[in-house]
Amino acid sequence: MNIKKIEFQFKEEMAKIKGQMEKLKMGDPFQDPDHVIDNASVDTDVREQEAHQLIEVELSTLSKRLNDIERAISRINSKKYGICARCSRDIPEKRLELLPEAAYCVDCEDKLTS
Repeated sequence: MNIKKIEFQFKEEMAKIKGQMEKLKMGDPFQDPDHVIDNASVDTDVREQEAHQLIEVELSTLSKRLNDIERAISRINSKKYGICARCSRDIPEKRLELLPEAAYCVDCEDKLTS
């Protein structure tokens, strides 16, 4: 496992996510300063509300992913990457290939989510 390559990929992914988040924020109709004083029709207001809510959900998902990546980089820096944060066993490489930011082995992940 090439840790430097993984860390580089994480940093690239972080930059991409931050860019996506900025684009989403700019597209949020609630960011328009005229939104508060806008006398839009009810259907326009509903569409803006739905768009805002969708953007909020997407931002939340991206933020969680960003946090997961930041924690993975922290584990790399502390030489704990690839080691389960719960039981301290090695996380199988196949799992890390599928989910590089994984902090737990499959058994511990199952216990935490059930």
